[in-house]
Amino acid sequence: MAEFDPDDKYSWYFGPLNREEANEILQPTQSSGEFLVRDSQSIKGDFVLCVKEDNKVSHYIINKIAVGNTTRFRIGDQEFPDIPNLLSFYKTHYLDTTSLIKPATRLKVITKFDFGGNDPEDLPFRKGEVLEVISKDEKDWWTCRNSHNRVGQIPVPYVVKFDGEMSEHLLDLNGPEPSHTQGYMSPANQVNQPIQVGQNNMGNVHGPPPGSPPPTTPAPPPVKLPAMAIVIQPRIPNLYDKTQLKLEKGEIVTVTKMNKNGQWEGEIQGRKGIFPFTHVKFIDQDGTGT
Repeated sequence: MAEFDPDDKYSWYFGPLNREEANEILQPTQSSGEFLVRDSQSIKGDFVLCVKEDNKVSHYIINKIAVGNTTRFRIGDQEFPDIPNLLSFYKTHYLDTTSLIKPATRLKVITKFDFGGNDPEDLPFRKGEVLEVISKDEKDWWTCRNSHNRVGQIPVPYVVKFDGEMSEHLLDLNGPEPSHTQGYMSPANQVNQPIQVGQNNMGNVHGPPPGSPPPTTPAPPPVKLPAMAIVIQPRIPNLYDKTQLKLEKGEIVTVTKMNKNGQWEGEIQGRKGIFPFTHVKFIDQDGTGT
């Protein structure tokens, strides 16, 4: 019997996983019908329904298509107005050898330090909280959910994997706070919009918990704008957020504004947008980085 709510996006949406990562999550389970939904790696904007069926993991593409002025989601020869309706249908209909029974078990982490958050997208937390990982959006920033059902972005260096033994973990949480605690900047982009706070074609999320005061942000370096900078770390923002600037390592960015929150504005070959200041380095007049 199916054991999930299709409208609870955070129970089944796992974000930008690839096929191998999805297999690693689902293959060990003994339960046919355990599943997850991930972003398609080959067709941007589409999704993949991954299901444990007998001794294999099946990957079914979900095409996001435009029909007139509306968006539909197609899997095989079936079309649905949104993904919750699609999942609800396959609670009572077989894909190949099984229907959908329950979402895959999520990774949980425990926090090592307090984090007050820098941006509305961040998830504030106190040391010792257990969080559920929703999606691994970037190397240093994941989307997580806390016990109050609040969802947001967290800095990965502030957490460790949680295996259910709280007392053992707490013994390891008393080390010194990392040197980058103050001013640790979030990407401040709406990563993976299908699970972002607010309305979208996959649904909404829930209200906020208490948080601590935000840490201070380092002041931008004294540079006369516009100024040239080189990209030192690549960045692929969410497809649906047109305000963000994609960065490729080695590209030259014309920085036009340095906002105090660490989100700078700039232009690359006619493309304009915002990006984290941590991804670029200013270029001296002699062509070297500052």
